[in-house]
Amino acid sequence: MYSHEVTIRVRYGETDQMGYLYYGNYAEYFEVGRVELIRSLGLSYKELEEVHGIWLPVVSLEMRFVRPAYYDDLLTVRSTLKEMPDEHITFHVEILNEKRKLVNSGRVRLCFFEAKSKKVVMAPEFLLERLRPAFENNTNTE
Repeated sequence: MYSHEVTIRVRYGETDQMGYLYYGNYAEYFEVGRVELIRSLGLSYKELEEVHGIWLPVVSLEMRFVRPAYYDDLLTVRSTLKEMPDEHITFHVEILNEKRKLVNSGRVRLCFFEAKSKKVVMAPEFLLERLRPAFENNTNTE
């Protein structure tokens, strides 16, 4: 298993009329979490796309809203890979408030898509190499 956490402060423009974080913005926070998890492995989405020709389109997204987040809250987005990727990679996400109480959770599944062939492919070996130690030792390499 591999996990990474990043913090995000809720901005005024991300809230609805009631002052709650607008529900549609949670998907963006999920994206921030997965982009930063990949970055924590020494890679970037930009590198995956431009150097390796691999895109990561979203295949499915599930969310559960537990309690609201509000303007100016500092949230922690914890993204976890519970299994090694194959042709898909699934990020399990928890969004916690400053009291470490669960605000939102869910998962997002993406596939590895080769830009050149326009086909789904297996996870690239360079990514798997970086994840193996965390899964073999059952520890987080963060």
